[in-house]
Order: sequence, then structure tokens, then C-alpha cells
Amino acid sequence: MTNLVPGRYRGVAVARAPLPYDEATLRERYLGREAYWKTRFLVVRPPGDGDGPVALLGVTRAGDDQLFSPIVDVRLLAGPDETVLLHRPEIDTGVPTQLAAAAAEVPAARAVVVQGRYEHVNFILDARPLPVTVREVVPPRPAKLADQARRVLELAEDLPPIALTPHVVDLADLAAAHPAAHYLLPCRGGGGEVPGAAVSYLDERPPEADWTLLGCERSRQIHRWFYGREAPSVDTCPLAAVGAEGGGAVLTKCCLQQEDLAEGSVEGPDGTTRWVSVPWGSSLEHVREALGRLARREEPSWSPA
Repeated sequence: MTNLVPGRYRGVAVARAPLPYDEATLRERYLGREAYWKTRFLVVRPPGDGDGPVALLGVTRAGDDQLFSPIVDVRLLAGPDETVLLHRPEIDTGVPTQLAAAAAEVPAARAVVVQGRYEHVNFILDARPLPVTVREVVPPRPAKLADQARRVLELAEDLPPIALTPHVVDLADLAAAHPAAHYLLPCRGGGGEVPGAAVSYLDERPPEADWTLLGCERSRQIHRWFYGREAPSVDTCPLAAVGAEGGGAVLTKCCLQQEDLAEGSVEGPDGTTRWVSVPWGSSLEHVREALGRLARREEPSWSPA
């Protein structure tokens, strides 16, 4: 199982023992020993305060109805040749994505044990975070959806490890690909300028001019309402471009949505793109639910250990 992360770091105990850390020796040492009723994993380290080899064990106790009960099974999950201990006081070890980010520092290790914030100890075994592309447009900056997703994953204890890759399209780049003397952008509040061209903002309902609209379907609807006609336009909707990144999981947004999420899939030459879209004015809760839906699609069997 990849991305093995204990759901509660209080189930991880640290034990001190001399080498060697082979499975036979560790089984003999810990079978029959009493363990606290929450203990399910042991991080075994050498005696003393210094660093050294580390082994990771899974343990089973005789029962759950006593404060302490004997260990009846010991499994070596990762030996000292494939386990690394990191001291990272800035990491919340209850958050899988933060653990996966630490594991990325030592890609050769199967098991990464982190002593993190509050001195809590937890681990991730066989880290393989789910890659999610975030499709977004700028300005405004920072790219809001990518920033929201990052903030959610800094706190989400019940989502699998996720690695975000922002795919951000700049309106200025779209304008450069579609040269015009005058551009109409959706909103002054979002900012945005096009060097060498005049810029107006649709939300200010400017006097009608010969312009190119950089906007989505909602902007085109507003333009028709204001001016009773279509304008030459360049579509900026990030949802409309889903599938261009070559398959995988995509988080994006669309201003035609109200409060509900939308989801679907697109077949492309490089595979299937599975996407979830949030409303343009999405809350952090919208983004969290969207990431949860992607995770359930891509990693349906994952749950904290």
C-alpha cells in the first residue's frame, strides 16, 4: 500500500533499543512486551539522544480493553537501510501532504519518519502523492485557486498526500497571442494590463469601443446585455481548456457555476483527464470538497492507517 500514514500520530510510539534491527531480533525483543492501548506502530531508535539507524514496526496487541496489553505480533515495515528520520519542527505530522513533502527530500527512502511540530512523531511509508494540476488564470495574483488548494492541504488531515502543479495562464500572454489595439478585461479589481494596447474593464460598463474581449462565457453574456452585440473574444475559462495538460487529475473553476461543484472527464491523446470545477468565487470549503472528490476518484482505497 502506498502513502501509508497513521491517522493519529498518538498511535506511533518511539522505542529505544540496541542494534541489530533485523526482523527476527526485533520480534524477539518486542513480542510479549506490554504496549499502551493506542500503540500500533513502533519507531525503533538507538539508546541516547543522538541520531542513528531507525526501524519501523507494525505491532498488534492482545486486546483493546486494557490500558496496557502484550504485543502478540510484530511486523518489520521498513528496516534501517530504507528508513530515514527527519527533524522538521515546521511540519505538522498529522497532515499527510506535509509528510509527503518531507519525504520528497529523501526520495531513496521507503519510510520517512518525521519529528515535527510539538515534537510529535509520525511517518509516511512508500510516499507517492497524488498529482493534481490546478488550472487557473491571472491576474489577480497570486493565482487564487492554486493558493487556496495549497492552504487547504496545509491543514487537511483526512486527504491523501497530494502534489499540486499550478497551470496558470496569464491574460497578457493570451493578449499577445491575439494582437489587438484595445482589450476589454472582465474586472478592474482583478488588475491586468496589456503593454502597448488600450485596456477597458467590463465591470465599469465603459463606452462602447472597437475592442477584443478577454473573458469567459459570463463576460460574453454581460457584454451582450450591455451593448446588444457580440465582440471579438478570446476565451479565458480555465475549465474550457481542461484536457490540454495530458491526462490525470485537474482542479479548476468556472464562473457559470453557482454554489455547486461540477465534475467530469475528458479523453485526450495522452489519456483521460478527470476534473472537478469549483465556482469562481469559491470558498476554502469548496476547494476542500473538490480535492476530496478528486482523491476519491484517483485513490479510492486510501484512508489513514
